[in-house]
Amino acid sequence: MKKLSRRAAIKTASAGVAAAAMGISAQGIFACQEQDAPLKGYVKHSVSYWCYGKYPLEELARICKQAGIASIELLGPKDWPVVQQHGLTCACANGAELGIDNGWNNPELHDKLTASYEAAIPAVAKAGLTNLICFSGKRNGLTDEQGWENCAKGLKRIMKTAEKHKVTLVMELLNSYGHKDYQCDHTAWGVELCKRVGSENFKLLYDIYHMQIMEGNIIDTLTKNIACIAHVHTGGNPGRNEIDETQELYYPAIIKALMATGYKGFVGQEFVPKAADPIASLKKCVGICDVGRE
Repeated sequence: MKKLSRRAAIKTASAGVAAAAMGISAQGIFACQEQDAPLKGYVKHSVSYWCYGKYPLEELARICKQAGIASIELLGPKDWPVVQQHGLTCACANGAELGIDNGWNNPELHDKLTASYEAAIPAVAKAGLTNLICFSGKRNGLTDEQGWENCAKGLKRIMKTAEKHKVTLVMELLNSYGHKDYQCDHTAWGVELCKRVGSENFKLLYDIYHMQIMEGNIIDTLTKNIACIAHVHTGGNPGRNEIDETQELYYPAIIKALMATGYKGFVGQEFVPKAADPIASLKKCVGICDVGRE
């Protein structure tokens, strides 16, 4: 069965809705209907829908609710009510961006991006959500300085609206190998942009998988820069698969260190499951991140 790619999911905010037409057996949908053991309640858990796009959103919401996963993320406006009717939230919304490659470092896109985000931010707030994703865009020959200047100039145009509606714009840190030439590809670059934008309503989405590829030193970098981080994604390296013993990162230590900073945001599972039972794999990986208080 064909998997929905992250790039395709970002291009259209409601891409996952079509997954219902792909068909899943009743056995697959209801295999996890037995009551799950309760989670510890210290970490707020989320899952990126594009990784499970073969599941109809409503069915995945039902499964997540039973498993104690409080959010399904990277959803656009038409999908927020679907998860909310199951008592879930969308920890990081999308729908205003112009794709990963076409972001705020391109001044020619500022008018279009501004109009899109000015419309989306009030809608996010009205839905009771707080985080809205954004991207730097491809470098396309820009220096770091030019990228900072362009992004800050554009983002400052929408920060009053974000502040008014208490919505945080989160720029995702991505590796620039898989997302070739992406500019916001190191934590230090993103932190500097946060300083230049100068608003508590602009922060970073720290993707552990991507930053392991680009710079490593995850715990130290994550904890030292926590003031600039509003959301966190997981993923096993290499391959962006399960975060278990098959890969090189030790997530229990990472999440313990994250939570010790006083982090109040969500931990979003964003790995592509290789296991025969994707839902069992999701639950296992949520369990790996479900650390308790020390």
